[in-house]
Amino acid sequence: MFVVTLTFADQTRAGELMEAHKAWIQRGFEEGYFLMVGSLQPNRGGGILAHGTSLAKLESFVAEDPFVAEGVVTPEILEITPARLDDRLEFLAA
Repeated sequence: MFVVTLTFADQTRAGELMEAHKAWIQRGFEEGYFLMVGSLQPNRGGGILAHGTSLAKLESFVAEDPFVAEGVVTPEILEITPARLDDRLEFLAA
């Protein structure tokens, strides 16, 4: 399981790249990488919970985000090995 943070570095081009960024997010769900996407508060960027992929594949996919490619955000990927899970999250143990 991975937590990805996309912290704003330069918001000046965020508006013009937003539709492409949203399309990239949609691809992340369609390809089965993303479980959740949301905003980091207050207005710090975005956060993603990812699962079902390798670190190398996720790094490559994150690099394709137009926000990352154009320097709007700085990505950080944290890998988490679950040690204890609520029953509702047992699918993450696989």
